[in-house]
Amino acid sequence: MRHLVKGRKLGLKRGPRRAFLRILAGNLIRSGKVVTTEARAKEIRSLVERSITHGKKQTVGALRLLMSRLSKDAAYKVYHELAPRYQERKGGYTRITKQSVARKNDGSRMAMIEFV
Repeated sequence: MRHLVKGRKLGLKRGPRRAFLRILAGNLIRSGKVVTTEARAKEIRSLVERSITHGKKQTVGALRLLMSRLSKDAAYKVYHELAPRYQERKGGYTRITKQSVARKNDGSRMAMIEFV
């Protein structure tokens, strides 16, 4: 039974999965949008939205928390650029748009995740 088991495995063990999600979230923060599989997009959405919510506090502790969870440049971008942009917004900072074509080699459904 899967009671209280959250998240997707994405074919990886815990350590590599956490590192992969951090890297993918950092790429989304730096570039503004990323095309990836639907499952990966749904997984990084919660990580990115929580990061922006922490950044909206505009405290030193929030910046340190962001730097522990993201790369330095991604944490600074969240803290100095993205968080002030979404200061009045209550949540829902990202949008997932499903793509019409599947990935050619394995047929995975693709999606684009971007900031609203």
